[in-house]
Amino acid sequence: MTSAPGSSEPAPQGIWSLVERDIGSLAAADLTQITTAVKHRLKTIQYRSHLVDGCLAATGLALNS
Repeated sequence: MTSAPGSSEPAPQGIWSLVERDIGSLAAADLTQITTAVKHRLKTIQYRSHLVDGCLAATGLALNS
């Protein structure tokens, strides 16, 4: 993951690659279907903390509890 110019937040490329892998073959008829698919995949990732941890580890950053 890299930071966006002028931002201290890492760009979400790691998470996006997980979403993109799932919706890459989606033949959506409209933007609503794409939005629904992305939201569903993000919700799935949210409940799989090991996926988020793996993406975070790739940045070299750590969560402060």
